[in-house]
Amino acid sequence: MSARVAVVHEWLLDYAGSERVVREILEVVPEADLFVLIDRRDEELRSAIPRRARGTSFLQRLPRPRQWLRYYVPLMPLAVRGLDVSAYDIVISSSHAVAKGVTTAKSQRHVSYVHTPMRYAWDLREEYLRAAGLDRGLRGRAARFTLERLRRWDARSAEGVDVFLANSAHVAARIRKSYGREAEVLYPPVDVAAFPLHSEKQDFYLTVSRLEAYKRVDLLVEAFRRTPGRRLVVVGEGSEAGRLRAMAPPNVEFAGRLPTPQVVSRMQRARAFLFAGIEDFGIVMAEAQACGTPLIAFGAGGAAEIAREDTGVLFAEQTADALIEAVRRFESARFSPERCRANALRFDRPRFRERFGELLRALR
Repeated sequence: MSARVAVVHEWLLDYAGSERVVREILEVVPEADLFVLIDRRDEELRSAIPRRARGTSFLQRLPRPRQWLRYYVPLMPLAVRGLDVSAYDIVISSSHAVAKGVTTAKSQRHVSYVHTPMRYAWDLREEYLRAAGLDRGLRGRAARFTLERLRRWDARSAEGVDVFLANSAHVAARIRKSYGREAEVLYPPVDVAAFPLHSEKQDFYLTVSRLEAYKRVDLLVEAFRRTPGRRLVVVGEGSEAGRLRAMAPPNVEFAGRLPTPQVVSRMQRARAFLFAGIEDFGIVMAEAQACGTPLIAFGAGGAAEIAREDTGVLFAEQTADALIEAVRRFESARFSPERCRANALRFDRPRFRERFGELLRALR
């Protein structure tokens, strides 16, 4: 009798990096049942992951999850504990918030693929509070107390995980620091075939990002405000969109959220792909490399593991000055689109599937 497998993910709302990982996991274990806290997927996500969730949480019934998700954070530990996976032999959690906290028994094996330890409770607590308008006064003190309890719960819930997988060495180090556990690094799958090589570049720079404070798109906007002879295209939406548009000069274009084919087209044609935040891995940077597009990125987190000397330029400080200097260094060098694509092949989907399948076979 084959092992029964459950896959637990936080939510299915849009098709971002963690959802790409879930898609691959379900390809490796097509017999698995899927459990999520919220299942309200958009058209692209329904096409990528057509399988219906076997179970959802009470958060499924709450209104406007895309707009109000941050306010539901204190309820998430309760919600994930309410998912019943007791009938399964192996539980796979895809976790960037609370999925790894799903309740399992000693007789079950729990493998947690961690995109990041819960940022709300750890390194981005203050950014979360500011974005939610909970950083001052009595409400601010109450919110900090709640997040401190959430951090303690997050650390305790790690005890229920048998095997940790991290999407980068950067995240493996954070797992070690936050939970005192070791994790194998298994880079997330990049659909290299969906991002074809394009050698002819045009005279604009590109970033594709959620417009949230920690992504530091403001540094890109400021750098291009000070260098009006260069053009920047920003793809994405988020809570910072209004502020960023208000500070943007004429040479910075905000394209909003675009369908994947239009994003790919811009990635293929961009002179370079820019990123100034600290990303746990950063699938979008690897996708740009697959298109043959060099990187200019802050040299921390996943960017330092993706970019190589012959495929991009890293800068050491999160400042507009450092970014401007990195662009100048980029423009004085030559980068081969073919080498960029070859670099992206390190993260191609078959490599993820092969290793993930080996790990599961060892548990059965």
